[in-house]
Amino acid sequence: MKRLRRHFDKEFKQMAVELCDADKTAKEVAEELGIRSELVRRWCREFKQHGESSFSGQGNPTLSEDEKEIVRLKKELRDAQLERDILKKAISIFSKGDSRFTDS
Repeated sequence: MKRLRRHFDKEFKQMAVELCDADKTAKEVAEELGIRSELVRRWCREFKQHGESSFSGQGNPTLSEDEKEIVRLKKELRDAQLERDILKKAISIFSKGDSRFTDS
Protein backbone atom coordinates (compact mmCIF):
# COMPACT_ATOMS: atom_id res chain seq x y z
CA MET A 1 0.00 0.00 0.00
CA LYS A 2 1.38 3.36 -1.01
CA ARG A 3 1.75 5.97 1.70
CA LEU A 4 0.85 9.55 1.00
CA ARG A 5 3.65 12.02 1.46
CA ARG A 6 2.96 14.95 3.71
CA HIS A 7 3.96 18.42 2.55
CA PHE A 8 4.82 21.21 4.97
CA ASP A 9 4.76 24.85 4.00
CA LYS A 10 7.56 27.31 4.67
CA GLU A 11 5.82 28.92 7.67
CA PHE A 12 5.37 25.54 9.40
CA LYS A 13 9.05 24.70 8.94
CA GLN A 14 10.15 28.11 10.22
CA MET A 15 7.89 27.72 13.25
CA ALA A 16 9.49 24.33 14.01
CA VAL A 17 12.97 25.85 13.73
CA GLU A 18 11.98 28.74 16.02
CA LEU A 19 10.66 26.26 18.59
CA CYS A 20 14.01 24.45 18.49
CA ASP A 21 15.81 27.74 19.02
CA ALA A 22 13.55 28.46 22.02
CA ASP A 23 15.43 25.92 24.23
CA LYS A 24 13.52 22.83 23.08
CA THR A 25 15.09 19.75 21.58
CA ALA A 26 14.26 18.55 18.09
CA LYS A 27 12.66 15.45 19.59
CA GLU A 28 10.35 17.52 21.82
CA VAL A 29 9.33 19.75 18.92
CA ALA A 30 8.72 16.74 16.69
CA GLU A 31 6.50 15.04 19.28
CA GLU A 32 4.60 18.27 19.81
CA LEU A 33 3.99 18.73 16.07
CA GLY A 34 3.43 15.04 15.28
CA ILE A 35 6.34 14.65 12.87
CA ARG A 36 9.66 12.79 12.83
CA SER A 37 12.56 14.32 14.73
CA GLU A 38 14.87 13.81 11.70
CA LEU A 39 12.75 16.30 9.77
CA VAL A 40 13.08 18.94 12.46
CA ARG A 41 16.85 18.45 12.66
CA ARG A 42 17.17 18.70 8.87
CA TRP A 43 15.07 21.87 8.79
CA CYS A 44 17.21 23.42 11.54
CA ARG A 45 20.40 22.53 9.68
CA GLU A 46 19.04 23.95 6.41
CA PHE A 47 17.90 27.16 8.11
CA LYS A 48 21.31 27.66 9.73
CA GLN A 49 23.03 27.08 6.40
CA HIS A 50 20.79 29.14 4.08
CA GLY A 51 18.93 31.50 6.41
CA GLU A 52 15.84 33.19 4.97
CA SER A 53 16.39 31.63 1.53
CA SER A 54 15.86 28.12 2.93
CA PHE A 55 12.71 26.06 2.34
CA SER A 56 12.30 27.15 -1.28
CA GLY A 57 10.03 24.17 -2.01
CA GLN A 58 10.02 21.00 -4.10
CA GLY A 59 13.67 20.27 -3.28
CA ASN A 60 14.91 23.12 -5.45
CA PRO A 61 17.42 25.25 -3.61
CA THR A 62 17.37 29.01 -4.01
CA LEU A 63 20.52 29.89 -5.90
CA SER A 64 22.37 33.17 -6.16
CA GLU A 65 23.14 34.61 -9.60
CA ASP A 66 26.70 33.24 -9.46
CA GLU A 67 25.47 29.77 -8.53
CA LYS A 68 22.93 29.84 -11.37
CA GLU A 69 25.71 30.77 -13.80
CA ILE A 70 27.88 27.90 -12.52
CA VAL A 71 25.02 25.42 -12.97
CA ARG A 72 24.38 26.71 -16.50
CA LEU A 73 28.06 26.47 -17.44
CA LYS A 74 28.35 22.93 -16.03
CA LYS A 75 25.35 21.85 -18.11
CA GLU A 76 26.84 23.48 -21.21
CA LEU A 77 30.17 21.71 -20.60
CA ARG A 78 28.43 18.35 -20.12
CA ASP A 79 26.54 18.83 -23.41
CA ALA A 80 29.74 19.79 -25.26
CA GLN A 81 31.57 16.74 -23.90
CA LEU A 82 28.73 14.45 -24.96
CA GLU A 83 28.74 15.95 -28.45
CA ARG A 84 32.52 15.53 -28.67
CA ASP A 85 32.30 11.87 -27.64
CA ILE A 86 29.60 11.18 -30.24
CA LEU A 87 31.70 12.84 -32.97
CA LYS A 88 34.79 10.84 -31.96
CA LYS A 89 32.81 7.63 -32.21
CA ALA A 90 31.39 8.64 -35.60
CA ILE A 91 34.85 9.46 -36.95
CA SER A 92 36.20 6.07 -35.86
CA ILE A 93 33.25 4.27 -37.49
CA PHE A 94 33.59 6.15 -40.79
CA SER A 95 37.39 5.83 -40.92
CA LYS A 96 37.08 2.03 -40.58
CA GLY A 97 34.66 2.00 -43.51
CA ASP A 98 37.17 3.80 -45.80
CA SER A 99 39.60 0.87 -45.85
CA ARG A 100 37.00 -1.53 -47.28
CA PHE A 101 36.48 0.39 -50.49
CA THR A 102 40.08 1.20 -51.38
CA ASP A 103 42.22 -1.01 -53.62
CA SER A 104 45.08 -1.58 -51.21
